[in-house]
Amino acid sequence: MDKEKAIIRKKRTGTVTSAKMEKTVVVAVESLRRHHRYQRVVRSQRTFHVHDPERICSLGDVVQIIETRPLSKTKRWRVLEVLRKAQLAEIQPAEVPVPPEAKAGGAAQQEVPA
Repeated sequence: MDKEKAIIRKKRTGTVTSAKMEKTVVVAVESLRRHHRYQRVVRSQRTFHVHDPERICSLGDVVQIIETRPLSKTKRWRVLEVLRKAQLAEIQPAEVPVPPEAKAGGAAQQEVPA
């Protein structure tokens, strides 16, 4: 009888900070712990390169990641699920129409009648 060893993998929850690479996203995981001497809560942040083969993650998403075998020099995690999609604007600043009076300087540079 060969007993199968249960593989316990670490899970983390974090926010996608970069999705510019192909099949890889950068996830920032924040943790809170108490300082051993001063007993004050210290916030620390660590980033992970995470494998995302279907490219389902976008900037600002909250995702759950799980530990996996080494996939590259820096990738040891993969996306387990997307917990919450980001609420980013769909229109870019360059696409916002600007009224002509705002281009000319607006109210700040109006001529004062003499």
